[in-house]
Amino acid sequence: MANLKKIKTRINSIISTQKITRAMKMVASAKVKKFENKVKASRPFTFELEKLFYRLLHSVKDIDTSQTEFKEPLNNYPVLLKEREIKNVGLLIITSNKGLSGAFNANVVRYTLKTVQNYKEKGIGCELFIIGQKGYNALKRLTDDYGFKITKTYLSFAETPTSSQARLAASDMARSFINGDIDSMEIITTRFRNMMSYSVEKWDILPLDEVDFDYTKEDYTDMETEPDLPSVLAELVPLFISSIIFQAMLESIASELASRMTAMSAACNNADEMIQKLTIEYNKVRQAMITQEITEIVGGSASINK
Repeated sequence: MANLKKIKTRINSIISTQKITRAMKMVASAKVKKFENKVKASRPFTFELEKLFYRLLHSVKDIDTSQTEFKEPLNNYPVLLKEREIKNVGLLIITSNKGLSGAFNANVVRYTLKTVQNYKEKGIGCELFIIGQKGYNALKRLTDDYGFKITKTYLSFAETPTSSQARLAASDMARSFINGDIDSMEIITTRFRNMMSYSVEKWDILPLDEVDFDYTKEDYTDMETEPDLPSVLAELVPLFISSIIFQAMLESIASELASRMTAMSAACNNADEMIQKLTIEYNKVRQAMITQEITEIVGGSASINK
């Protein structure tokens, strides 16, 4: 027969854990709405900036680089925009620093390994730039098995993404691109759908592909730039790359919070079920013990009366 004290201790332990999961659910619920609004507010800007960037490139006949010097790799648009044979891919992997968010990080890691394997079969190497402690912890043990290299990690980024963080990651990837270590820049992140769902996706940054924005005839007309085209491109290219990375980080944070809210909600429900089952078991054991005691008392009384 089960020990009443052990059952009671287990019930109290589950109740204590449930308090933590309920608190985490409330925090995630409060934050996810905030980041949902940020994601929805940022999407139109990122889309229009990308559209403007492609439109400008359509109007450029040739880029003169003979007299151009650049202090930062991210401003070196002639090299960044130049097409080249892809031998090594630079993948920016966006995960979280915290766990208890369901299968969020595992899904990103699984998608990353699948992508690396696909490139490996094509004879293309991969260099990883990893945002988030969880992604780094999972991937660092698999470098030899899958044949990829971890070039840079960002484990101390604040919980709320900033444009400076996105700029830092963009600058590091651009430096590797300029040096010839990588020949493309891609992002593996999660796209926030709603409070209940997200999807893991790969976003291509460089080299540039043809994108259909439903251009009108006016969109293809030549654009005038001030002060000059090189100056505009030197500022627009970093903004273009950084804004895509920043958008990916926002999408990832919103997806993480939504996943944590769902996971903690499920944990609370499971805790309720376990507490209910253990309470029933506790009452059954207690009732059996009381019945046994009554039986012993009645039996003893009957033997005395004889």
